[in-house]
Amino acid sequence: MTQNAARAEETSANLDSERLLPVLSLMWKIRLFEETAIEAQREGLVLGAIHPSIGQEAVAAGICPNLRQADLLLSTHRGHGHTLAKGADPLAMMMELFGRAEGTCGGKGGSMHIADFGVGMLGANGVVGANITIGVGAAHALKMRRSDDIAVCIFGDGAINRGPFLEGLNWARVYDLPVLFVCEDNGFSATTRTRTLTGGPGAVARAESLGLPAEEVDGNDVLGVDAAARTAIDAIRQGGGPRFLQCRTYRMTGHTAVDPATYRDAAEVEEWRAHCPIARLEGALRLAGVDEARMQQQRTEAEQYMQDVYARARDAEWPDPAQAFADVQDIGNPAERAY
Repeated sequence: MTQNAARAEETSANLDSERLLPVLSLMWKIRLFEETAIEAQREGLVLGAIHPSIGQEAVAAGICPNLRQADLLLSTHRGHGHTLAKGADPLAMMMELFGRAEGTCGGKGGSMHIADFGVGMLGANGVVGANITIGVGAAHALKMRRSDDIAVCIFGDGAINRGPFLEGLNWARVYDLPVLFVCEDNGFSATTRTRTLTGGPGAVARAESLGLPAEEVDGNDVLGVDAAARTAIDAIRQGGGPRFLQCRTYRMTGHTAVDPATYRDAAEVEEWRAHCPIARLEGALRLAGVDEARMQQQRTEAEQYMQDVYARARDAEWPDPAQAFADVQDIGNPAERAY
C-alpha cells in the first residue's frame, strides 16, 4: 500500500463528517458557480474567456480551508474555485465576471484576473507561471515581517516548463520562504498533453532537485489533498521553509468554456468522470453513515444560492465610465522618458 493510499484509508476510518459536510458544500458551490458562469457566457453576460475547473474541485477544497484569512493566495487563469475556497463572496465574483460595479475588482479584472485582497487572494493571472514569482515575492514579504502567515501559489502543470517555475522555487529554497507550491496537474497544457512537452520525471523530481520536500497526491481525493496540505502548511508555518505538492486531477471541460476538447477521446473523459471528486466525497460520507438527505441538502442549497447570485449579478449596476482609469497607474509616455 502506498503512503497516499494508507493515509486515505486512515482518514476514512476516522472521518469527521461534521467537518467534511461544509467541504462538500464548498465543492458544490465551486461547481455550480462555474456552471452558472458558463451559462451566463452563452447568454452574453460574460465577455472574455472562462477557464472552468469542473472536475478539479478537490484541490481548492482540500487546500484553502486549511488557510487563515491572513495567509496569501496566488492563482491561475483557472482560479474561480481557489478564490471561492479562500473565502471570496460568490456574488461579488459573479458581478466581476459580468463586469459590474460591485465586482471584486470593480468589473475590471474579469475571470482571468479576479482578486480579493480582503480575504488574502492576491489574484488570478492570465500569464502561465507568472503567479509563481509573485507568490514568492509575497512569501518573502511575510518573512521580512516575521509573520507566521504563509503564501500558497497554485499553478497548472503547463507552468513547470516555464522559466518562473525554476526561478521561483530556487528563490524560495535559497531564502527558506514560507510558501506552499501546488501544481494542479490536469494533464494538459491548454490543448496539448503536458507529458509530451516535459523532459524527465516531472514536477516532483524538479522540486526535489532544488531541495524542496515534495509529494504527489490524488487530486480528486479531497481527503488526501486535505491531509497532505495540512501537513505541509503546518511545517511551513513552523519555519520549515517551502514545500511542494502535486495534485493529479482532470478537467471535465475543454481548456475554456467554448473549447470542444476534440483533442481527447470521449471515453477518456467518461473514465475520469467516474472519479468525480464530489461523488467520491459523497461516497466516503455515505460509508461513514451520513444521511443521504443531508448530502442532497448541500447541493440543493448551493443550487438555490447560485440562482440568486446569477439574478442579482445580472441586475447589478454597471460601473461609471469615469472610473475607468481611477485606479490605473500612469507613469507617462515611455517614448519620452525611460523608466
